[in-house]
Amino acid sequence: MNRSYYTVGLIMLTFFVISFLTNIIGPLIPDIIKGFDLSLTLVALLPFAFFIAYGVMSIPSGMLIERYKEKKVMVAAFFVSFFGALLLALFPNYLSAVLSLFLIGCGMAMLQVVINPLLRTSGGEEHYAFYSILAQLIFGLASFVSPLVYSSMVSKLQAQGEITGIMGLLKSHTPGDLPWISLYWLFALISLAMIVIILVSRFPKVELKQDEKAGTVQTYIDLFKKRVVVLYFLALFCYVGTEQGVANWISQFLSSYHGYDPQKTGAEVVAYFWGLMTAGGVLGLLLVKLMDSRKVLILFTALALVSLTVALFGPGNWALIAFPMVGFFASVMYPIIFSLALNSVTEHHGSFAGILVTGIVGGAVIPLIVGWLGDHLGLRYGMLFIYLTMGYILSIGFWARPIVTNKTISRKKKEAVS
Repeated sequence: MNRSYYTVGLIMLTFFVISFLTNIIGPLIPDIIKGFDLSLTLVALLPFAFFIAYGVMSIPSGMLIERYKEKKVMVAAFFVSFFGALLLALFPNYLSAVLSLFLIGCGMAMLQVVINPLLRTSGGEEHYAFYSILAQLIFGLASFVSPLVYSSMVSKLQAQGEITGIMGLLKSHTPGDLPWISLYWLFALISLAMIVIILVSRFPKVELKQDEKAGTVQTYIDLFKKRVVVLYFLALFCYVGTEQGVANWISQFLSSYHGYDPQKTGAEVVAYFWGLMTAGGVLGLLLVKLMDSRKVLILFTALALVSLTVALFGPGNWALIAFPMVGFFASVMYPIIFSLALNSVTEHHGSFAGILVTGIVGGAVIPLIVGWLGDHLGLRYGMLFIYLTMGYILSIGFWARPIVTNKTISRKKKEAVS
């Protein structure tokens, strides 16, 4: 027995930190554009650098874990993140920002590969589903908090009069015209603190289940020959692209078309986008107990499309509500797509899950396409590209044919009667 509530708590803290560092990019985009005088395409290379790191590091991270085990890999991940954050804090320029976000993305990718099997071992297989849901809620909470922390820090640094204490120290090390750089000092400090916490922690021995082990190269080749594998890889690609394609451009859109302050209103709207995504996930958990998950996916995706339309073409006060509602309705997409995918193959679930996770690179590609289109057509029409990714997600509800469907309350009753 390797149960450890301390390790479970450490993993939950890690989920919080991953989300806190990951989902701050969107609120920063208007400040980055202004501070470094960038086009939409150039600024979109920043989330591209971050999310492409998932494609680069996911499979190597699995190999590192088998050789060096979880504790060393987590320490290495936070060290890479620390170095990345420190790089931008010390040398605040565009090229440093690209390299910094790539390094932070590498660190976060390494952590994502480590913590799920570690959570299963430390929390117990019988409690894994509960802890996984709790982790997603904590992930959403951090996504809600980080834009608010950014807004608060920037407003304090820009306040008139003398600033003392920690904020005063931060101000002395932050360029006056780039107050958002202070966040990267905070990220460096958080990463350093996590290194210390992990070093003094004891880890349980993790034995990977067969489904959690990476397969051979031939296994991946055989899987990619299957049409269903390619379809679901594209599904995860489209989902993460949709999520980041909306979240990363909310603040810039509200600033460009409606004149809202990106450091206050823009940051708050992004925070509510992630906050409502968490709330929607709770509702989604209830609905999949009442309805076929494919029907839930169709319903929520259709409503997300309606919300996006209102956000892009409605008046400013409507956009403030409609953008967070996109997050609310997008909340069920990831878990339903992932479960439909794994329930559509009979073997090599570990390797298939690795292929699906690699679809996170959609978060690199789609925002870049939106930015490039935005430079040529305007951001509003650039964001119309997200209709294509959402349309593909909507189609899954119609063509998905899982071997095992989700068990609803009504289906349980029928089985009990029979």
